[in-house]
Formats: sequence, C-alpha cells, structure tokens
Amino acid sequence: MRVVPLLLLATTLILSACKPSTPGEAPAKPAATAPASGPAPATDAGNGMAIRETTAEIPTLAVDTVDGGRFDLSAQRGKWVVVNFWATWCAPCLKEMPELSALDAMREDVQVIGLAYEDITPADMQAFLKEHPVVYPIAVIDVMAPPADFATPRGLPTTYLISPEGKVAKAFAGPVTAGDLEALIARSPGKPG
Repeated sequence: MRVVPLLLLATTLILSACKPSTPGEAPAKPAATAPASGPAPATDAGNGMAIRETTAEIPTLAVDTVDGGRFDLSAQRGKWVVVNFWATWCAPCLKEMPELSALDAMREDVQVIGLAYEDITPADMQAFLKEHPVVYPIAVIDVMAPPADFATPRGLPTTYLISPEGKVAKAFAGPVTAGDLEALIARSPGKPG
C-alpha cells in the first residue's frame, strides 16, 4: 500500500525540520503569503498530498476540535488569533504550548488555535492533552489535505499571527514565544484597546 510509505516520508521530512532553536540563532523567517485573499493554489505532490506554497492574505479556517467544539477563524474578528501548526512528537512545539496557553488565558484580545499536523486519532490526542493541558482549542489536521488557505508547513512548529481584521500579520517558521507575539501586537498600528 502506497499510503504508509508516503506518510512515513512526510513525517520524516517534517521531523527533520522540527528542531529546537539554539542561542544566537537568527530570528524565524516569515512564511510566504499570497497577495490575494482567496485560497492558495495547491499542487499534487504525486502522492495525493495537496501542497500549498503560499498562505492567503485573509485566510479562512473552520475545523472541528478534539473537545467536540468547532473553531471558525471568521468568528474571531476583533481579536488577534495565533494559528499554531504543531505535533505531539515535536520538542519545540511542546516547549511552546505552555507559553501559548498562558497568552491565550491572560489576554481577552488573543485567541490561540492549535492545529495538530500529524496522523493521530482524536482519542489519542485527548489522552495526550491530559498530560499536556492547554486552555486553547486543538484540532487534528489531515496531513494529506491541510487547510486550504494556509501554506503546507515545511517544518514544525509553524505559527501565524492573524490580525483583528483577519489578515496574516506575521508568519513564523520555527519556535515563537508569547513575548514575540505580544511585541508584534504592541507595535501594530491601529491595534484594538
């Protein structure tokens, strides 16, 4: 069966990009964004996996969360939204989780959504979250068909800061801290509040 080797290849590629940052490392480079606000075109990687090179300027995202809820990015207008692609096996991702959870808990104008970019069942994710609790919603994303308006992650973690107007304010390839996100929010022109 072709799916298992392809999933192993995709996991290997993602794992190779998932590494902890080192002191003195250059700041994370932003991921590319598309000038249009519609869905980014996808190409087939030859294995049925949709690959998107760019993220829409004003992305849409509507996903079911592992707690039985539904997260809709368009319903978050007026708030800053942190869209965090991560995986349970990614050490830098796990290091980010407590900071992102604290940011979400202490700021009413910030909403975090965790997108688990791995092949895991919702039940296994719920068990994982009992050991690594967060206050923000988590959704399991199909690695073969990631969200249409976001670039396919080249490594994990990959994080997007979405402005209250729904536009991508910044994209991070690699770890991000709550301080990084708060500094960007504070420097933003016309920030709410």
